[in-house]
Amino acid sequence: MSTLPPIAILIVPGSFTYPDLYNPITDPITARGYEIKTIALRSAGPAPGQPRENNSSSPPTLYDDAAYISAEIEKLADQGKHVILIGHSYGGAAASESVRGLRLDERRKQGKPGGIARLAYITSLVPAVGRSAAEVMQDTSNGGMMVPDENGWLHFPSHAETAAISFSDLPPDEGIAWVGRFSLHSAAAFGTPLTHAGYTDVPVEYLICELDRAIPAKVQRDGIALIEQVSGRKVRVASIQAGHVPMASKLEETIEWFVGLVERTRTGDV
Repeated sequence: MSTLPPIAILIVPGSFTYPDLYNPITDPITARGYEIKTIALRSAGPAPGQPRENNSSSPPTLYDDAAYISAEIEKLADQGKHVILIGHSYGGAAASESVRGLRLDERRKQGKPGGIARLAYITSLVPAVGRSAAEVMQDTSNGGMMVPDENGWLHFPSHAETAAISFSDLPPDEGIAWVGRFSLHSAAAFGTPLTHAGYTDVPVEYLICELDRAIPAKVQRDGIALIEQVSGRKVRVASIQAGHVPMASKLEETIEWFVGLVERTRTGDV
């Protein structure tokens, strides 16, 4: 009788955010008995009201994020866990870059346990190799919302304008409250070209947010088409009537999508 593999979910967050912004999704999934964690991006700058000490050094790049994500994946894989990596927004680019050499079959050939079992995206920026997240953002017309300071850290001058784009399906005051919790973010991370198309390595799923104004549905579907063209495999696609941050407005539907990812990974359903 075969035993089901232990599953661990790693969320790679969007830009300008820290892991606690994903607590609305991670807390109830943890309560259901699943292992889930949100990674802290190296490219996320100081939070509001915090000292901006790291402005004295060069802001991190996509590669700094990817190296940290890879290390977190490897820790779980070495415990024999099958890892589901989920990228949201900018996190889709960082997740794609991070999975080099970490898929299950590659590690098995080296006599190592665990590895990446599935890569999933929530309304993400998915660049082609040689292209950056910033170049994909050019297709959205929303890159102008982000303004760099003199040290290369991006911020949003207008919380109301940002809320109207990133939290378009929430009441304005709620959206502004969410934006008020954003950190700075490294401009260099957005400008770093992808060197590894991790979406060619493992089965891929994508949650389209149809009402997203930050990464419109067309741009999301263009990313899916790229993945299918380059990988030669179909992407399992789900669609939700939500804006850019579905865990803020469509929590239960988003939770069920996460749970489905785990169950399909357990059973090998691709």
